[in-house]
Amino acid sequence: MFMKKMIRGLKGKLGIVLLLVFSLLISACSPSKEAQVNTTGKEPYKIGAVLDISGNSSSLGVPERDTLLMMVEKLNANGGITGHPVELMIMDNKSDETEGVLAVKTLIEKDVLAILGASSSGTSMAMIKTVQSEKVPMISLAAASSIVEPSNERQWVYKTAQSDIVMINKIISYLKNNQLNNVAFLYMNNSYGDNGKKAISEAVKDSGIKIVAEEKFDANDKDMTAQLTNVKMSGAQAAIVWAIPPSASILTKNFKDVGLSIPLIHSHGVGNQKFIELAQGAADGVILPIGKLSVAQQIQDNDPQKKVLESYIADYTNKYNTEPNSFGGYAWDAFSLLVNALEKAGPDRAAIRDELEKTQEFVGISGVFNMTAQDHNGLKEDSAVLVQVDQGKWKLIE
Repeated sequence: MFMKKMIRGLKGKLGIVLLLVFSLLISACSPSKEAQVNTTGKEPYKIGAVLDISGNSSSLGVPERDTLLMMVEKLNANGGITGHPVELMIMDNKSDETEGVLAVKTLIEKDVLAILGASSSGTSMAMIKTVQSEKVPMISLAAASSIVEPSNERQWVYKTAQSDIVMINKIISYLKNNQLNNVAFLYMNNSYGDNGKKAISEAVKDSGIKIVAEEKFDANDKDMTAQLTNVKMSGAQAAIVWAIPPSASILTKNFKDVGLSIPLIHSHGVGNQKFIELAQGAADGVILPIGKLSVAQQIQDNDPQKKVLESYIADYTNKYNTEPNSFGGYAWDAFSLLVNALEKAGPDRAAIRDELEKTQEFVGISGVFNMTAQDHNGLKEDSAVLVQVDQGKWKLIE
């Protein structure tokens, strides 16, 4: 009633300005949700995240953002970290490397204790120089091995996605078991694709497997028919693709369009439902190595990850009315590893870095993490399974 009388009594532009000022004052006096959580009066722990929320890699960044928002809300509702609420600042790098660097610098200026991200290998790689020079712990959510290697140049950098060499080795075992000796390799023209190429080039040495065709494409390409026609003419017995949606989905559709019937093996970069949707029915039959989240109900009950996976699925599904994917899982792991380190180290960047490196037997979504000074990923081949897309769903094959 008071507000209505005030609105009627205010005239012209001056009245509008005064009303806005009054409203802001009222809002400022009202306790926020975060203030209600922070009942201990302890200083918040500031954490930054740089994610590919828009742009070509948005199918990775969006579930990662949603996972982090869910986790920080739950953590603060339960008292934070030793009574300290977590203040999470998320920035969108728009799937652009320059934007990623700018975002990292902005967060460091805000005195964040650590940075989570980025979502893709290229944007993660672009951020490394800054966090190294500023000595700020960073946990990437991307796959390229070069994000954490060489270890003597990546002392402040960790990551939660399985490295490309881990997934390549899983694929090599599949090829050997099925006597598929001549393969084609297609890859994105970026850091993720380049690291995949490097990994497979190393893995096929002395393996009896030969790469008979090698084709490259850009993330923005809308048609890969020419590259696939070359694959068709090469005599390849299987095709391996190192890419993420949407280009990975376009290639998968083109694969069927040109009449290729050899096994199509993708990387874990397509481990979300968006890949299947964008492929418009062409993804059925695709094989890929991936973490266990997508087939959580199909793995053995005695698997140490099973309860963690089921808990994450339940939490995410209850909040967002859709199931999570591996990319959200990478964010779950990164946040959990950081919280674990903060509980022991407190608000000290160097101590947080040291605690991350000491991580042992940490059961996460992507696997059981065992990190060392030489290994800032901590995941081996047992963190991955082989799945096949069957009627638009993920099916465990080994």
